[in-house]
Amino acid sequence: MDNFVYEIGNKLYINLTNRCSNRCNFCVRNNGASYGGYNLRLTKEPSVAEVLAAAGNPTDYKEIVFCGYGEPTYRFNAVMELAGVWKQSGVPLRINTNGQADFICGCDISAELARAVDVISISLNTGSAQKYRRICRSIYGEKAFDAILNFAKRCVKAGARVIFTVVDILPARDVEAAKQIAAACGAEFKIRELIGDNDGVNV
Repeated sequence: MDNFVYEIGNKLYINLTNRCSNRCNFCVRNNGASYGGYNLRLTKEPSVAEVLAAAGNPTDYKEIVFCGYGEPTYRFNAVMELAGVWKQSGVPLRINTNGQADFICGCDISAELARAVDVISISLNTGSAQKYRRICRSIYGEKAFDAILNFAKRCVKAGARVIFTVVDILPARDVEAAKQIAAACGAEFKIRELIGDNDGVNV
């Protein structure tokens, strides 16, 4: 059975797609680990109606997060429709994204997204385009990195709370470089715990 939604603690997570423009060396779906004990591989992408039915009452949760094995902005229309329903509940909404929406959606969605959710969390994971290409392996190559920074700046300008994140296995110099980039973009910065086994992970 596909897990379109899953609970961790008092938060509800929304798993809309397995599609992603990255193939990160440290990604949970690439290292064989489950996420919070859930298998998030999908046999099909859920409809908005299926997600709403599986989610139940949004006020049962402290936060609703668009986050699964894939990149949520591949389902941008579904994100917007779901956010429009849940926004009325007053429950905070967050999207975890790789920040490559300009390429994925083919247009600038930053203002729309900033209005729809409360927090935009962007996985940065390094401080240079060259290293980003090596460890995150975007299908858009090195140009993905600058696109991520520009997307973040526009989201900040649109009034969103933006957080750049890095995994905790990065070298200290990369963490510091990413932290400085976050500050320059007007974003917050967070170090997050790597999910799964980091043995053999090349960063």
